[in-house]
Amino acid sequence: MSPLVIPYPQIDPVLVAIGPFAIRWYALAYVAGLVFAWWLTRRVVAEPPTVMEPRQVDDFLFYASLGVILGGRLGYVLFYKPGFYLANPEQIFVIWRGGMSFHGGLLGVTATIIWYAHRHKIDLFRFADAIAIATPVGLMLGRLANFINGELWGRPTDVPWAMVFPHDELQLPRHPSQLYQAFLEGALLFAVMLVLWKVFDARRRPGLLCGAMCAGYGLARMTGELWREPDAHLGYLAGGWLTMGMLLSLPLVAFGAWLIWRGLSRPPVTEAA
Repeated sequence: MSPLVIPYPQIDPVLVAIGPFAIRWYALAYVAGLVFAWWLTRRVVAEPPTVMEPRQVDDFLFYASLGVILGGRLGYVLFYKPGFYLANPEQIFVIWRGGMSFHGGLLGVTATIIWYAHRHKIDLFRFADAIAIATPVGLMLGRLANFINGELWGRPTDVPWAMVFPHDELQLPRHPSQLYQAFLEGALLFAVMLVLWKVFDARRRPGLLCGAMCAGYGLARMTGELWREPDAHLGYLAGGWLTMGMLLSLPLVAFGAWLIWRGLSRPPVTEAA
């Protein structure tokens, strides 16, 4: 092996297996991300200006889980492999083999937030802000699970930390882009959200935190795509530089920028809801 390649750490994607029942790191990442989001959102909504009762977050968790899973799967089916799933519709339900789209999951949970806020007469933008703070942690855990699964690897490279992923048929040294994305979309974006929340008290500007999360994720995803290998069945778009991940992130950045502008252009909230 070239001295410029470090060994890929072989981690079993299955954490625990009992007969036919198995707990995979990928599924555990989703569960841990949702539990963390539930815990932090309860803390956020309890602080002034209050948005809702913490107990209502418990109720929302169930619907949010459905929105993330159903939206993430349908997004992958429609955005990444519509032809395959049109020919093999039964494979749509085989989610344990992977195949989830963040953009689809975001659409799913957005629909859930809008429905829940309307049903319970909750301020939509402040509700979305509270949920947005914890979102990057789930993204980080998902990228780490991608790394453990040895999937969604990076482009060929000769950097000293390059890795050869076991499922790569070409067996080329590649960027461990899953780790780059875990840092950009997860750890770094979460740090930004915490600073906006705790230091700048951004929750008093409804929509600002949600906008920062959307725009921040879009920019982080587009940056990470510079090192990530495009999906083999899609390749590069628009003359060989644009990827599907970049394309789907562009409207997210624009929407996030609009939310930030909206939050900053209105007077801050000064009393509890």
